[in-house]
Amino acid sequence: MKIAVVILNWNGKQLLEQFLPKVVSFSKEATVYVADNASADDSIAYVKTNFPTVKIIENAENGGYAKGYNDALPHVSEDIFCLLNSDIEVTENWLTPILLEFESNAETAIIQPKILDFKQKTHFEYAGAAGGFIDKYGYPYCRGRIFHTVEKDTNQYNDTKKIFWASGACLFIRKTVFQELNGFDEDFFAHQEEIDLCWRAYNLGYQTTYISESVVYHVGGATLHSTNPQKTYLNFRNSLCMLAKNLPKGILFPIIFSRLVLDGIAGVQFLFQLKFKHTWSILKAHFHFYTRLPKMLKKRGNRQEKKYFQHQSIVYSYFVKGKKIYTEL
Repeated sequence: MKIAVVILNWNGKQLLEQFLPKVVSFSKEATVYVADNASADDSIAYVKTNFPTVKIIENAENGGYAKGYNDALPHVSEDIFCLLNSDIEVTENWLTPILLEFESNAETAIIQPKILDFKQKTHFEYAGAAGGFIDKYGYPYCRGRIFHTVEKDTNQYNDTKKIFWASGACLFIRKTVFQELNGFDEDFFAHQEEIDLCWRAYNLGYQTTYISESVVYHVGGATLHSTNPQKTYLNFRNSLCMLAKNLPKGILFPIIFSRLVLDGIAGVQFLFQLKFKHTWSILKAHFHFYTRLPKMLKKRGNRQEKKYFQHQSIVYSYFVKGKKIYTEL
């Protein structure tokens, strides 16, 4: 079984200088690719000069995370794709347990490693932590991170476990499954497209797995910081689009209505915090969701699993009942 590590790059020479050496050094089992989203810096020249074994795929435009990988991966022939952010530090033997899981369990389609914070290596990282889930209303959370509460890694999630979604910061997927799903939804551009991908895989009966034996460190926010209103806009818009595509038919519109109300409360909270741009981002996200709704409904598959969530309302548990960590749920 052959594996490809594919790093999506856009004007990220500094990140490549910092993190690519370890990827190359610690990924002897893999073919390493840099998929470039039409960078204007000299990223590609740097890779060609310093890493001749790394294969380069040059996309014609910067279509974001979703289109970037959709454009690049048809040029990759290996059996397993590792979609790796350019701001990830990998560790020695990080690929060994991943390959073992794929080879020994045919039902495993997608894998996420343990993702720790590069800036504070004793703690989990916001984007993925120890594997992701969503609640009844589509709000994502992780073992090791619920909203802005991030846990210290004390080996509490040292296991192999079925999860609902894997972080796009470091996501492994079988080539055949990626092709069957027709890749990422390019209408998402960036943010939550990996949750949508995992949900569509789940609806088809595929399994997503977290493996703690593989460890990586993620900088996070290297391309779009969490305080950026554009990130708020993309997260709220894409989450609603994901619900429209994947929710079971019987609860589709009641859940979306409830979610719109909850999003409105979040917008009011931003107002009280004087974060007016974030309130506007939510309003804009809702408006654009309404215009996209007919298109999203047409994308619905023939099968939607009814039991897609593990917990009823992560918002209620976190903000009302004060349950801040996964083991308290």
